[in-house]
Amino acid sequence: MSVPYETAAYEPPESPESPEEHLMRLLGRALNSFELPDETIRLLDCALAHDGSLHSAHHSAGLHRETYRHTWLLADGSALTLWELVHNTAPGSEPQHEVYLDEEELRAAGSRLALPPEAPDFELPVQVQLSPVPAPRHAYVPDASADHARRLLRRAENADRPDADLAARLSTACGHQITQAFGGPGRAGRARVGFSLYEHAFLLRDGVEVSLWEVEHTATPDGRHMCEVYDSEDTARRAMERRAAQISP
Repeated sequence: MSVPYETAAYEPPESPESPEEHLMRLLGRALNSFELPDETIRLLDCALAHDGSLHSAHHSAGLHRETYRHTWLLADGSALTLWELVHNTAPGSEPQHEVYLDEEELRAAGSRLALPPEAPDFELPVQVQLSPVPAPRHAYVPDASADHARRLLRRAENADRPDADLAARLSTACGHQITQAFGGPGRAGRARVGFSLYEHAFLLRDGVEVSLWEVEHTATPDGRHMCEVYDSEDTARRAMERRAAQISP
């Protein structure tokens, strides 16, 4: 006798979870989570939103099998899906959870379960409804981003560099991107003096994007290289203009 799929063992959380909490709960209950590639976990650490839904169900003679689709919106605007298999191998036994990277692996794992064949799977159409989150402005790289922010601020020599509060927020960075911004000071005092401006964009774990603006120049009395860091592009460009004015003839 088939049992309605509403009686599945899976129960959605009572309160909203962050993408990170959703991932940790899924990995914590899956017996084979260690098989997922490290790169997949790194990408999911920077997810901006998530959605989880029942995909199919099979209940018969005290045995059950359900599959769930878990989808995350990543920092680069793409989506990544993990497939969860929930089943029991004996009537009345505790459900076991497994997680797979693609649907083919999921189907192969489900086919190995000893379930009666008389009741077909109840399959739902795929409907992913990610929370409305603005697409990120940058394609972030999840590679020691908090450490990158710390090292950038440490080498800044300007007294008006970003304060400790912003530094503390950047300690939660899970992705970053570096791009050069063109257009230097309107005047140059000495031919050998050079200015470069870089944007260091960071994605924080709460989905907020923060940029630091790095000015590299040799507008120093002895021509040595100097690094300054500011919390906005306008402030950084004004600093470049001031430095250029100081060395103008």
